Amino acid sequence: MSIVTSQAGAVIGHDDAMRFLFVGDSMTIGHAGDFTWRYRMWQHLEAFPGLPYEIVGPRSTLYDAEAGAPVSHAYADPSFPPAARRHLSGWGEGWLHMAPVIADAVRETEADVLLVSLGLIDLGFYTDAEQTAANARAFITAARTANPRLRMVLLPVIPNIRAGTDAPFAASCTRFNELLAKAVADMDTASSPLLLASRPPGYDIHADTYDGTHPGPSGEHLLAAAFADAMHQAWGLGGPYAGGVTARVPAQAQVSAPV
Repeated sequence: MSIVTSQAGAVIGHDDAMRFLFVGDSMTIGHAGDFTWRYRMWQHLEAFPGLPYEIVGPRSTLYDAEAGAPVSHAYADPSFPPAARRHLSGWGEGWLHMAPVIADAVRETEADVLLVSLGLIDLGFYTDAEQTAANARAFITAARTANPRLRMVLLPVIPNIRAGTDAPFAASCTRFNELLAKAVADMDTASSPLLLASRPPGYDIHADTYDGTHPGPSGEHLLAAAFADAMHQAWGLGGPYAGGVTARVPAQAQVSAPV
């Protein structure tokens, strides 16, 4: 595999490059015309020349709403390197979908660190909080079968616009986040550490998303910062988030598509 660029103060098993794998739903894959928070994270990693890394994953495209499939290569910045576009994320995919495939993905990519943002689609369409948390635990267990020294950073669910009018859904998001925190505490080990990232301070679905769910440019920066700052504070990787400030764009009144 080619190295995208830039060292992490962590023990890894294969070479000097730390391999990052993004795992997520529609908030992570993005749709045609997006920058994505993955792009913001790539820019952040590039800001630290002492950090040799590689971005890995079996997929690289964006979701195309017209095609109804992840077939778009139309990133907002066409200079985003193809090797840095790699990921394991999908529109409408959650813990339920990723738990069965994560071991193969980790094994094939030799990933060292998973940056995971999942759960909203599960709670909205597939499973309740307890079932979703069980799938998150299954995901962690399965990933470790492929790399017993794997590190993971998990982002809590950020409730979307639906939570403002659907009290049971809002309660389910809160309950799942409690269960996710417990899973991280229960399953964290010295050899395979888990981090629970913080919800980005000040994240506002009315200003940091374009539809009440999916991040706009300011939301992308905030999501990338949540992961970057967690890794820097806990593991000494890189530094504080190096991204710039982007003006906020008010979200539309309706969610345009499921996560």
